[in-house]
Amino acid sequence: MKEIINNTRNRLAQVAALKHIDEDWGQLDDYSPNFPVKWPVALIEVRNATYTNVGRERGFNPTNRQMATATIVVHIASLKLTNTSHLAPQGQKDDAQAIWPIIEECHSLLHGYKPADYAGAYLRQQIQRRRRDDGVTHYELVYSLGLTNV
Repeated sequence: MKEIINNTRNRLAQVAALKHIDEDWGQLDDYSPNFPVKWPVALIEVRNATYTNVGRERGFNPTNRQMATATIVVHIASLKLTNTSHLAPQGQKDDAQAIWPIIEECHSLLHGYKPADYAGAYLRQQIQRRRRDDGVTHYELVYSLGLTNV
């Protein structure tokens, strides 16, 4: 998984608007005024992997071969502390909606991307908003990823 995380991080580095890209270790769970990230941020999480046995192959260690389907989540978040109502200045509304082009660019780079030789392509499963009460706009891009001979 280390290779998948590193290659995904490098792929997302092509998104110029992202100021911080890392593995998710709970940076957005720190509900303090001083988050350990810069905004906007992309955090990569290996949420889970389900394995199936496909047999044995001598000469490999371990000899039992498996395939897996992993769920990889890319958290895209930004700080939004301004009014965005219909009467707000257009510049404020544009700044508040700047996360959407970032999400679209991240998706266009990841969907169909193979992050390792033993991996299939990222396939989007869903996008989900995480509700927060601290001014952070947070979306999860959820992908499935097939892995072979792991």
